[in-house]
Amino acid sequence: MIRRQIGRTGRDVNAIGLGCMGMSIAYGEPMNEADAVKLLHEALDLGVDHFDTAELYGFGANEHLLGQAFHDRREKAFIATKFGPVGDLATRTVRGVDGSEANMRRAVEQSLRYLQTDYIDLYYLHRKDPNLPIEETVGAMAKLVQEGKVKALGLSEVNADSLRRAQAVHPIAAVQWEYSIFTRDIEAEVLPLCWETGVTVVAYSPLGRGMLTGAFTRDHKPGGDDYRSVVSPRFQGEAYEANLALVQEIEKIAAARGANASQVALAWVLAAKPNVVTIPGTTRLSNLKSNLAAADISLSADETASLDTLAAKVAGARYDERGMTLVNA
Repeated sequence: MIRRQIGRTGRDVNAIGLGCMGMSIAYGEPMNEADAVKLLHEALDLGVDHFDTAELYGFGANEHLLGQAFHDRREKAFIATKFGPVGDLATRTVRGVDGSEANMRRAVEQSLRYLQTDYIDLYYLHRKDPNLPIEETVGAMAKLVQEGKVKALGLSEVNADSLRRAQAVHPIAAVQWEYSIFTRDIEAEVLPLCWETGVTVVAYSPLGRGMLTGAFTRDHKPGGDDYRSVVSPRFQGEAYEANLALVQEIEKIAAARGANASQVALAWVLAAKPNVVTIPGTTRLSNLKSNLAAADISLSADETASLDTLAAKVAGARYDERGMTLVNA
């Protein structure tokens, strides 16, 4: 197990946490509640203590699961959740981002209620509101720390300028960005700034939304109501097949080690900087155990160099056109 601090909070977590979104939304049918709670308890028993959710994940359904799982063992779980995107619960659609204090107040009280807790360990702005200065939103979030409802603040998918401006208002403990062998935009400016200023990078989708696990093939790919087939160009058309070919390079390195592609992909992310932690998602205990075993893998310089070449060859953006307007903001 690798343990790393969250910002300068004095709180450390297992560097391999659990992204909980897929239990409630995005990848097909949501998990049965009893099965999800059981998996969350098993994760805790295995040493996972960093659990990531958001208001957006099932419009409260995912937070409700975590509340059911951890209300009687709250001190053992480091819980991160997020606010910002707003939408329609009935149609499960998002209409925009609202970073106002009024929306934050509504969202945090709902999150506390669903999570069955009186505090949140790490509270993120899920996406920057394009109509509000980041200083205004972070200033409002800072009040939650003063009130004891939130222990630390985080931002998701912000650029370096936004992070600097936010830091001038209140310490930022963590920045969440998509970061994987296939997605390395963060390395240009944000990762170096986080390293310099003591901010933890929480790498979401470190397995490329499942692409880097080696589980997909030309004939076995996401479809139906799986959001990857709708909003992720990397999983569509010719781009999908081109990216599968790149995954084979990861699998070759994994096979030579007697490991699997997921473990190599996670080991690569964790080796980037000592301030990086990951939150791969899964709905299966076997995958969770496999992911945790990645902490025992140290890639060689040659292996890392080979993997470093892949990002430039990836076909397709990570989100559709609308989604890309909300990242690196």
